Amino acid sequence: MFRTALLLLSSFAILNSSFSAQPNIVLFLVDDMGWMDSGVYGSKYYETPNIDRFATRAMRFTNAYSQPLCSPTRASILTGQYTARHGITSATGHTPPQKEGHAFLPAEAPPNAPMLLPESKNYLEPSQITLAEALKQNGYRTAHIGKWHLGLTQPHWPEQQGFDVAFHCHPDPGPPGEYFSPYGVVPEGKPGGKNRVGTITDGPAGEYIVDRQAAEAAKFIRESKGGPFFLNLWCYGVHGPWGHKEEYTKYFAAKKDPTGRQGNPIMASMLKSVDECFGRILAELDQNGLTENTIILFYSDNGGNTHSNVTTEGKKAASEAWTKWAGNQPPTMNTPLREGKGTLYEGGTRVPMMWSWAGKIAPGSTSEAVVGPIDVYPTVIDLLGIAKAEKQVFDGISYAKVLKGEDPLNRTAYFNYHPHAGANRAGGVWVRSGDFKLLRWFGNPSTHELYNLKDDLSESKDLATAMPDKVKELDALIDTFLKDTGATFPRPNPAYKPVAAKTPAKNADPLQGWKERGCKATITDGILTMKATGRPEVSFLGHGTGKMTGPATIKLRVRSQTGGAGKIETFPKSSGDPTGMVSTPFEVKPGDWQDLVIDVKSPGPLGTLRLYLPDSDIDSIELTPAKGRAERWNF
Repeated sequence: MFRTALLLLSSFAILNSSFSAQPNIVLFLVDDMGWMDSGVYGSKYYETPNIDRFATRAMRFTNAYSQPLCSPTRASILTGQYTARHGITSATGHTPPQKEGHAFLPAEAPPNAPMLLPESKNYLEPSQITLAEALKQNGYRTAHIGKWHLGLTQPHWPEQQGFDVAFHCHPDPGPPGEYFSPYGVVPEGKPGGKNRVGTITDGPAGEYIVDRQAAEAAKFIRESKGGPFFLNLWCYGVHGPWGHKEEYTKYFAAKKDPTGRQGNPIMASMLKSVDECFGRILAELDQNGLTENTIILFYSDNGGNTHSNVTTEGKKAASEAWTKWAGNQPPTMNTPLREGKGTLYEGGTRVPMMWSWAGKIAPGSTSEAVVGPIDVYPTVIDLLGIAKAEKQVFDGISYAKVLKGEDPLNRTAYFNYHPHAGANRAGGVWVRSGDFKLLRWFGNPSTHELYNLKDDLSESKDLATAMPDKVKELDALIDTFLKDTGATFPRPNPAYKPVAAKTPAKNADPLQGWKERGCKATITDGILTMKATGRPEVSFLGHGTGKMTGPATIKLRVRSQTGGAGKIETFPKSSGDPTGMVSTPFEVKPGDWQDLVIDVKSPGPLGTLRLYLPDSDIDSIELTPAKGRAERWNF
């Protein structure tokens, strides 16, 4: 159902065409750009004139998806496979690769762990026949410029995955150390720099890395003018730590969004730089007479970031700049979509996507086809008429006929898989079939949410209880998907022993050791009510963790009338020592009770734990460390 065996890859299988007649391909991928983060997609605050002009000559997709995080999307673009099949399910491409024979789903777990949790692969398998390799074997000159995040060590770099030219560095969850030169990247095996290696070289002092990407792309285009080329530009903007040009930021700081949805001047500044980078590439194609014979894809790797701020990146100077310009704002807002990056809701997975090809794709057109990163590879080679690789398994399907206006896309179901615990749930998977979207949250037992996206784009009305037959129908599709792709999804831990809840003894401290800071905590009928006495963002409950060692999982049962941002801080070096603080943000939705599962990736002893919440009611708190006795508090 999801697997498409491909035919033998020919050395060059284009019908009676010379290399020079073959269209060039430009794939421009933005990091963390949300569905609403450009003028053409509805923003009234951000200014993206080049992207907006591009839309007038392109087909714009309104139901295009990514994965919730960057590395999984990037791997799916290059392989045509769901993340459950290629194994890269989280943004871990900057960490050391696992050894051969590594078990990505453990056979056992400690008694305090309720589930056996899968691990993401940290690298793209060299055995994959990537899109770049398929194009290279058909006469294309190939370049990768920018963030890679699909392998830390040299055997997993882009040069080993089909790219002739590569401008990149490692480790690379974001830009190369800083957004401004000097970047501190050194050749492999050489000392110095900022512990980063790769092929990025410093520019003039103060050069902005996104501008440098545009320059490198323009150079590659000029040097490749004699034959077909594939330019794979994965932009560093707009990922943290949010380096920005202050002259742009000042302008946006004085601007207001008439809709009240967006208003972060740092994000607006960075998007302007991304837009300029894209515009320079379009101009270079024009100047070299290549526009008419170039397929261009504009895309984003995941939904807009609505939860991080620069303080979570641990950079003091950047933190001060963020406070100066953006205050307490999140990077962006995806309204009307729910939530953002790192979640399986629409705000985390629905993204902008546009394609252009003069004379083939109708300019200024739109498509409601449901498409994703798994479809890019088969669509590109279908547009080019390239024979397919026999050994490469595709989950994606070609929508070349949609682009050319010939036929609608015949797709029964599309899936999105993220098995790792996040800010609001344990891991999960969803299926979209027609207008309906079913989410299955992994747990013991699993839970479901069902939405009709045509009527409820904001995913505010869960229909699972009202439509059990639809849940059963779509859940069966998820079962087939998990089996077919060999997904290492979470399973119940057979050795799990539930944590006994603490209950206060008579005349004992009703808060059971939790301390009020900037807030007032009262307990009524077993519910702790927390209300800020000053600024909400600095009110928290604190508790010591004894001999507990992280990383840890914290489960909260909470409700809040207002909702808002929350975070957990731990101080693994010593109590109150900000240099050792690890901050983990999450979001509390307004409304009824919700169960939050928060992964705290704090190394070593947890030290003091601080729980920041908007004004909320708390039913229970459960803390499960990697080492040490788990604790649960019922009030």
